[in-house]
Amino acid sequence: KRAFFLFRIHCSLLTKMSARRLGKVIPKTSILFLCDMQEKFRPNITYFPQIVSVAARMLKVAKALEIPTVVTEQYPKGLGPTVPELGAEELRKYSKTCFSMLIPEVEKEMAAVPNLKSVLLCGIETQACIMSTALDVMERGLDVHVVVDACSSRSQVDRIVALSRLRQSGAFLTTSEGLILQLVRDAAHPHFREIQKLIMDPAPDSGLLPFLTAPSPLLS
Repeated sequence: KRAFFLFRIHCSLLTKMSARRLGKVIPKTSILFLCDMQEKFRPNITYFPQIVSVAARMLKVAKALEIPTVVTEQYPKGLGPTVPELGAEELRKYSKTCFSMLIPEVEKEMAAVPNLKSVLLCGIETQACIMSTALDVMERGLDVHVVVDACSSRSQVDRIVALSRLRQSGAFLTTSEGLILQLVRDAAHPHFREIQKLIMDPAPDSGLLPFLTAPSPLLS
């Protein structure tokens, strides 16, 4: 009996480890991070309108699926407020100066999510705040899903190399639509019709296509 009990525990641990490696996402154990999409970045970030549009789509899905959402602003006194088209007016904005979003206030938000497993990450800049946030989150044993069509940088080189670096470190790279469909999981979901309308039109092009043909650091 003891051997059977230990075997059951071993199988349970393997199942949990396998699920973690697979990167499956469940709304009730996820949180959406929207990082530093502010006015002063608007003229300098490549594909800024497109990535904000996709992040706004992710926020609408998070609201529909009751996924908690955190919005940060990097030194808002100098870099301005969150852009209105993100649609986050009613959400609290957490001010920060460090690159990582994991300031104490945000860690409290994370602690409030029962059995938190996944952080869904959108924003700027990929090689700075997105990178630092993702590494800090993974260091805490959580999965990070980087929404590649909702993250950008001033430089496309920085953006692509950072995404490749994140993949090397264990983050899951995903498109917004791919992640949304994984969250919904079933056409019978009570909010499927509502969410289907959000993804009826493809996400706007944000310059990733040339980097998705072999050989590519995002594919190898």
